[in-house]
Amino acid sequence: AHSKVESSTITFSAVISACENGGEWEKALHLFNLMAQSEVESSTINFSTAISACEKGSEWEKATMLFSVMAQSNVESDRITFCAAIGACGRGGGWANALLLVSLMARCEIEFDIIAFSAAISACDAGGSG
Repeated sequence: AHSKVESSTITFSAVISACENGGEWEKALHLFNLMAQSEVESSTINFSTAISACEKGSEWEKATMLFSVMAQSNVESDRITFCAAIGACGRGGGWANALLLVSLMARCEIEFDIIAFSAAISACDAGGSG
């Protein structure tokens, strides 16, 4: 039974990722929700991929909602998750939320890299151009 759950998680991750890469954020979120309804175990990768799909669709509110659900589900976030959520906020005009996520990332002692800094700078830049 364990391998069935694991393979289901991997399968959902692959399909959500394909939707993300194809710019189909709505389908990615639909599959993510279907995964949860199917009682397939959520993982950092599943959440990160769904958040990244929201980023590509400039859907920062959905990305931050997923980020909150992730924390409530006790699924550990990582640098990739934070960068995707910060990037989504930047693309969608949620620069203040991006800064909150940067602060949270520091409190969680997750190491910043060039991608995290770039996402944060882009979010602030987008906020200043409106």
